[in-house]
Amino acid sequence: MTCFLFTKNRVSVFLKKEVQKLRILFPLECVVLRGIFKLGKKSHDVLLTRTRLTWTPIIPETPTGEVCMLQPGVLLLQDVFAVKVKRRRAVGHQSGGAVLGVALFCCRRRGRRLEEDTLHLHNASAEHTHTWYNTLKELLKEISSRPRYLKVFINPSSHRKEAVHIYREHVAPLFKMADVRTNITVTERKGHALSVMKECRLDEYDGVVCVGGDGSVAELCHALVLRAQLDADSPEQPVKPVLPLGIIPAGSTDVVSCSVHGVRDPVTAALHIVLGHLQQVDMCSFVSRGQLVRFGFSAMFGFGGQSLARAERKRWMPSSRRRDYALVKTLAKLRPEDCQLSFLPTKKLTKNLLEHRISIMSIPCLSPHVPQGLAPNTSLANGSAELITVRNTSRSEFIKHLKRYSSSSGQFSFSFVETHTVSAVKIRPRSLIGWSEDSEEEGDSKTTPIIQSEGAAFPWNIDGELVEIANEVLIRVHSQLITLYGEEVQEAESTVSCSCI
Repeated sequence: MTCFLFTKNRVSVFLKKEVQKLRILFPLECVVLRGIFKLGKKSHDVLLTRTRLTWTPIIPETPTGEVCMLQPGVLLLQDVFAVKVKRRRAVGHQSGGAVLGVALFCCRRRGRRLEEDTLHLHNASAEHTHTWYNTLKELLKEISSRPRYLKVFINPSSHRKEAVHIYREHVAPLFKMADVRTNITVTERKGHALSVMKECRLDEYDGVVCVGGDGSVAELCHALVLRAQLDADSPEQPVKPVLPLGIIPAGSTDVVSCSVHGVRDPVTAALHIVLGHLQQVDMCSFVSRGQLVRFGFSAMFGFGGQSLARAERKRWMPSSRRRDYALVKTLAKLRPEDCQLSFLPTKKLTKNLLEHRISIMSIPCLSPHVPQGLAPNTSLANGSAELITVRNTSRSEFIKHLKRYSSSSGQFSFSFVETHTVSAVKIRPRSLIGWSEDSEEEGDSKTTPIIQSEGAAFPWNIDGELVEIANEVLIRVHSQLITLYGEEVQEAESTVSCSCI
């Protein structure tokens, strides 16, 4: 805080300049309320407009005629999510008590995190305090993107089974403070949220919230688009859902949450929801033989699908150990998939490839493991996806490629890696060679193809969920198909490093 000292004959000139500065800062804003409050132990002149609150310390003239002018504090109302009347209450009393002033609950940014903060305005006048309280409440109601009633789904089995605790301890208090009502469903099985979403009256709600990991998020995003298609009687074309989805991270990687929050932090996610921060996000449709498989954000074929399939067959293991086991086992038995790949941006391109891995991602897929994302060259809402192909190469070179994802850059600077910005991709396996964990476990040669019976399916990793598909897959990008609570971020907070390779 800077202090300027002036004599009387210079005060008027200085004040005129300060008024001009304020007019530049607030060109079309008129003052809604003006009053005196104490912040800490000092009295302040407080001004309220329709978009912000400013306060300036009141400092009297000194006996020598000098005046001290201080820079005003500023709080934007878009960062305020609740306002309460402060009272002095006796121990054990839940109501009543002498009025002390107004408390404004707001968020402040610390890096990529949003944190709860409070501004206390002290004034013992009940009439004065309630005038400010009622006016502030009305101004906050005018922010139309903020929810008032939410449908909440909690997956109690996510990651370390902490989702219920995370919601009760970190999220529910913020929703209550912001006067957000909730209707909660604790899911009991895979597909439970989808079945509820098909039947419930969505017009009662302002948004939907998912407390869980990437699997739960994928199920609810898929359900929202399907329900929008059903309501619009449009079975052939994807329809943008009316309601936004909020994601409270409670999984092991939380890729979608990190992509719209930058951190795996439930308080940050909850504050984005109560403040009504909305971000349009692209999605993909996955279709096989004319039938919709699902909607999602990302998919991996080859190495990513094989490692997930192995992990799913070891569900009895702890999650972190299961992931490490599957990764190491798949690397040990590394083999490419023979497929035909066609993709579209400006013109159709077709290649016949032996691929270790193909990834299609419509969002950057940020996570603590991969701070810049699996697909750093795409964004949340640019109407395209990033196609990453890794051709047949040695195991050591492939491992070098994987390890660079956890560093700052360079994962694509290999001759066997290609990236393309696409709007559609078609992948057609070129043989009946499928994938079988059982035959590999029995000690088959690494170079011997595993011939499966007719109808053999290939494992796909779609948003962290295992999907087995026997035929070609057509993937289309749908621009800004869904709205999520959050904002565009460039990089995720890195707190975890991979030590398994």
